[in-house]
Amino acid sequence: MRKTATTQRAGRIPAQAGPRDVAGVESEMGNPTSSVSSASTGPGTDAESVIPGAGPAARPGERPTVRLREDGPEEQPRYAPEWLELREPADADARSLDLLDPLRIRLANLPGKAGVTVHDLGCGTGSMGRWLAPRLDGPQHWVLHDRDPYLLHFAAVASARVAADGSRVTVETRRGDVGRLTPDALAGADLVTASALLDVLTREEIETLAAACTGAGCPALLTLSVAGRVDFSPSDPMDTEIAEAFNAHQRRSGLLGPDAVTVACEAFSELGATVRLNPSAWRLGPAESALTAQWLRGWVGAAVEQRPELRERADRYLRARLEACEAGELSVTVHHTDLLALSRPTGGAA
Repeated sequence: MRKTATTQRAGRIPAQAGPRDVAGVESEMGNPTSSVSSASTGPGTDAESVIPGAGPAARPGERPTVRLREDGPEEQPRYAPEWLELREPADADARSLDLLDPLRIRLANLPGKAGVTVHDLGCGTGSMGRWLAPRLDGPQHWVLHDRDPYLLHFAAVASARVAADGSRVTVETRRGDVGRLTPDALAGADLVTASALLDVLTREEIETLAAACTGAGCPALLTLSVAGRVDFSPSDPMDTEIAEAFNAHQRRSGLLGPDAVTVACEAFSELGATVRLNPSAWRLGPAESALTAQWLRGWVGAAVEQRPELRERADRYLRARLEACEAGELSVTVHHTDLLALSRPTGGAA
């Protein structure tokens, strides 16, 4: 049964920042990027027709997803807020509710704490906080990490303000590299969260993340990692070929893509954490046609970037899929996995 989204929205995320949007935050986090290109709506696999974050980067040699290392102050954001806003309802429906009970038990047993501090890594526009904060009791302080000040601004402005029991939720933002976290960076953390992050990390980065979380003794809820499987209704003979090329694209440059959850399980388990997994699939039907169309462009575009010889057939495939999507005749299940790692507490919690 499809879950009903109850994501709390403190404010709509605008497509572009304007004077009223950035007033009062420039002194805290720098001057945000003030424009993001709009996506074309025509068919085809050209990267320029895909909202940044939904498909391959437009510039040759760049990673197709968000960069987590600081390569220079002028680097452009890899995720556009339009893409993050478009996918937020599907993300909220997909995340596993079954992992929340063991998480609540751990947080309830924190010794001598009147509230919890949550570090959200690669927070984007803050959708994880809007989903999770209203599902947890007690006062919460969220520390939002991202390398893009533009997205950090939106995350702060549109954050959840009230917990499940009416307690206050506060936020702060930190710009930086979440691929090099240390236990010291997570000092005082009671929970680490991330969404759609693991699959854009390398093995070394996941091991660093696991070491930081277990070193700080805090649980980690890491949601919506791609599983490498996609189901279509109706199916097409080319579905598997495109999926295999896409998965190969995700593994480029040492990234883990669909192997990330397995590596994360191993990394956390070797450090003494108890790991639980649950499926968290996007289930996209006619009501999600806008998201499906953008996802299709990015999915096929990445496959073609990986295997250019597919372009002619892939263009026909994409055109047919977009027409079916527009007609309300296409359903897609994009499989993801949520991971909860319960590290051994360092402060005497049960």
